[in-house]
Amino acid sequence: MTDNQEPILNKDENLMNQSPVLKLKRWQWWLLVAINIFFLIAGQAAAVLLGRFYYDQGGNSKWMATLVQTAGFPILCIPLFLLRPSHETATSSTSPSIKTLALLYFVLGVLVASDNMLYSVGLLYLTASTYSLICATQLAFNAVFSYFLNSQKFTALILNSVVILSLSAALIAVNDDSEGPSGVSKGKFLLGFLCTLGASALYSLLLSLMQLSFQKVLKKETFSVVLEMQIYTSVVASCVSTVGLFASGEWKSLHHEMESFNNGRVSYVMTLVWTAVTWQVCAVGVVGLIFIVSSLFSNVISTLSLAVTPLAALIVFHDKMNGVKVIAMLLALCGFATYIYQNYLDDRKARRSHTDVQESHDNSSC
Repeated sequence: MTDNQEPILNKDENLMNQSPVLKLKRWQWWLLVAINIFFLIAGQAAAVLLGRFYYDQGGNSKWMATLVQTAGFPILCIPLFLLRPSHETATSSTSPSIKTLALLYFVLGVLVASDNMLYSVGLLYLTASTYSLICATQLAFNAVFSYFLNSQKFTALILNSVVILSLSAALIAVNDDSEGPSGVSKGKFLLGFLCTLGASALYSLLLSLMQLSFQKVLKKETFSVVLEMQIYTSVVASCVSTVGLFASGEWKSLHHEMESFNNGRVSYVMTLVWTAVTWQVCAVGVVGLIFIVSSLFSNVISTLSLAVTPLAALIVFHDKMNGVKVIAMLLALCGFATYIYQNYLDDRKARRSHTDVQESHDNSSC
């Protein structure tokens, strides 16, 4: 679609065989982008709110909090079967081998589980403000990984968007009124800081690796392939998290945790179920934006959600919204609009070039 999307497009000289995404009409492409943005922002905001609700009401299992981030993968089988084209064959001459796919999904799945666990540990030992501030560094990490792994091109508008969105997240972070969890030692605070920083770097690496996988390994640009990647990596991540849950012995306290949950056992179960569902909705948006646009764009939208979540907390938990948070929200929207405008310019340029090449191909055929 754009100059910044070149890593996920097939660069064959025969442009007629390029990505079906490129063949979409402009309004169809933007509609698809908008849908995935909604999935990412709404899913992440809802998942974070449910995660906070889980801890506030008496939940304390790190491995359970990690497991629910990927355990909802079975619901993705529904759209996978509904959206799979009838003419799509199971194998082709360009399809990677089963062994290659298994290795790819296994590695990505282990990285996803590790990333989720790092985030869970970080959130346990850090205040929400410090956690959000460190999470904003994922944009900087992603800029580095995208440059080396995905040949990402940067413009002044993109860099401006990254700076503004990071500043927005930082404003929200430093404005948090909480003074931090009680009883947390300096050693655990340092552990939480390092885990969150490492998780931000690992998350950015995952986005770039997924984009690279579409380009170099999968070589298919259909939404069913995106869903398959999400499902299979979630299966691996869920298995790793389950092993961790039993190996750590936290499973022994789950019954007591459910019985002592402030809102009752039904609320406990529904909190975990809907947390799992919303994380999968978020994941579809993340992988969808990597597939349609780029890993950097997906990460920018993820950072935007850090500014949207306080608004959701205002509505759900009646948190206060002061002037600093309002300014941070406006900055986030400004940074988001800047990046969208850059993609609009790149979209026009890419389509113009694609049209010129097609006309040249048609003329040469005549």
